[in-house]
Amino acid sequence: MHDVCAVILAAGEGTRMRSRIPKVLHPLLGRPLISYPVDLCLGLGVKRVLLLVGPRAEGVRQALAGRPVEFVEQPEPRGTADAVLQTEMALAGFRGTVLVLGGDTPLLTESTVAGLLDAHRAARAVATVLTARVEDPAGYGRILRDRRSALRRIVEEVEATAKEKGVREVNTGCYGFAGAALFPALKRVPVSPVKGESFLPGLVEVFLRQRRRVHTVEASDSTEVLGVNTRAELAQAAVVLRQRVHERLMAEGVTLLDPATAYIDAAVTIGPDTVIYPGVILQGATTIGAGCVIYGHCRIQNSHLADAVTILDGSVISESEIAEGCVVGPYAHLRPHSRLRSKAKVGNFCEVKKAVIGAGSKVPHLAYVGDATIGENVNVGAGTITCNYDGFAKHQTVIEDEVFVGSNANLVAPITIGRGAIIAAGSTITEAVPPDAVAFGRAPQVTKEGRAKATRQKRQAMAPPKSDED
Repeated sequence: MHDVCAVILAAGEGTRMRSRIPKVLHPLLGRPLISYPVDLCLGLGVKRVLLLVGPRAEGVRQALAGRPVEFVEQPEPRGTADAVLQTEMALAGFRGTVLVLGGDTPLLTESTVAGLLDAHRAARAVATVLTARVEDPAGYGRILRDRRSALRRIVEEVEATAKEKGVREVNTGCYGFAGAALFPALKRVPVSPVKGESFLPGLVEVFLRQRRRVHTVEASDSTEVLGVNTRAELAQAAVVLRQRVHERLMAEGVTLLDPATAYIDAAVTIGPDTVIYPGVILQGATTIGAGCVIYGHCRIQNSHLADAVTILDGSVISESEIAEGCVVGPYAHLRPHSRLRSKAKVGNFCEVKKAVIGAGSKVPHLAYVGDATIGENVNVGAGTITCNYDGFAKHQTVIEDEVFVGSNANLVAPITIGRGAIIAAGSTITEAVPPDAVAFGRAPQVTKEGRAKATRQKRQAMAPPKSDED
């Protein structure tokens, strides 16, 4: 669509959100609200995308950094007509179609907007308005028609009579305009006597007074036109988008055992034959391979899981990479920059941070592995920790292939455990261990034979007398 330039209106303050965060930056399924209309326009292949922002829009610029969009500033909030007028210099000489969208309409689909543009061209209209019929039209401008059903006027709710407020066909705020006629007409839009600003519905009136053709297209699905102005509406939009995500994933071969309790962000990808149990949260740019099983109440964020991975109940994984055939959990925590090689295992109540677990290696339970590199086929016993922090800096632990680390060992970094070495249970290891060595680092056991009976008698003698309440 190289004859189309898009203008996205994102200069509103969003006061009804009651937030210090600009409305269009509120997250929706892992992405800022503004990214949805931007991605829609880019998906349509429009020639240019102009984003109309207010003077305090640094966060919006940062959120879209690197995206092929142009920013145009509206110095003062003077209404949507004035906002579009700010793009006059940027669009000087453009004679194609100007598509205008709101920055708070995340549910619009490419097919609906493409239909609007097609109808606009076919009708040879100077303006085309996307309308919708909704059960509750409160908050929307009403579409008023004459006896022949032709568009007569768009009236804002604050200016509508009681009868006009009963009209259920509403203005969605999505328009197609003929570029050559747009800016001269914008300069003739009157200022609303109620709000003191100029609005795009007034532009439609200007064209109608000029007896120029204004066309309308009704959206087939009224949920697409939901504008997000409150946190309640943000939650409503999330429900609709989540349903779309779930339907797409299931169509691609993913099993969601209870879609109502799955929370999967829009950018997440999942391979076929993967099974997602109830209560799973998948966030950010997470990718999950084929044939995986994610059990209940796990949260996975910005991580990559290869094929045939099993994540057991209650595990939390952030910014990590898990190779094929690995098993994690239950109740394991993989913190950022954890990497599990093929068929590695991190078991229940283990924490891994900024570490590599080699192929076939096991950290089965109750262990902490941080700032470490573990080779292949290593066994790390229960209660083992890498002591990576000395109070001033983090240090590395290296455990080479085929090492056996007994339970309750403390590996004080920086340290290297050579290939095939054995670390005795209960040891505190502070020096490098050569390959194939056995290392002990614990106090010698002392045994006093026959002392148990005397010890029990002494304790009984020292115990306070029992009261009747005991």
